[in-house]
Amino acid sequence: MGASGRIAQGAGGVGRGLTKARQTRPGRVLCGRDLCGRKKGGAGVGPSRRGKGTKLMAVADGTGVPIAAHAASASPHEVTLVQDTLAERFTDAAPQKLIGDRAYDSDRLDRELAEQGVELIAPHRYNRSKPITQDGRALRRYKRRWRIERLFAWLQNFRRLVVRYEYHVQNFLGFVHLGCMLILLRRYF
Repeated sequence: MGASGRIAQGAGGVGRGLTKARQTRPGRVLCGRDLCGRKKGGAGVGPSRRGKGTKLMAVADGTGVPIAAHAASASPHEVTLVQDTLAERFTDAAPQKLIGDRAYDSDRLDRELAEQGVELIAPHRYNRSKPITQDGRALRRYKRRWRIERLFAWLQNFRRLVVRYEYHVQNFLGFVHLGCMLILLRRYF
């Protein structure tokens, strides 16, 4: 028997025989993917090591309560997004101290934040060629960085924020702000 004489077994199961050819309906219903001819991703999506993504930046106070949140493409470095994140803060006053990880070891960022009255506390990278600028007393505060990690863990409890489903970055940032509001409400009420 040739290949054309075999029985097709699909979703119908065993023993139902040959399946009918799919008939086209005269009034075809359009799906959302048929109407939208754009490329997948949207604004604020950029390449990263794991594919495409959106970077979520946040600033928290000493107790882990969110002060600012910003979403951007995954391509730019965190150092370039600090000023945008501080510009989108929920409070009027800027934080006095900003604690970051080794990626924030930038003399230019340190100067820019010092002009605004913000002290940057970040350990130096291992391959730093310039003289050190951080002393041991300020770096003792770095052990409190777990509070911002806790904020991101709280935000990841909201399933809508784990994966970005929205095309527009403003809609995703709105859900992030909603998550921050719920964290604030749970904290104080």
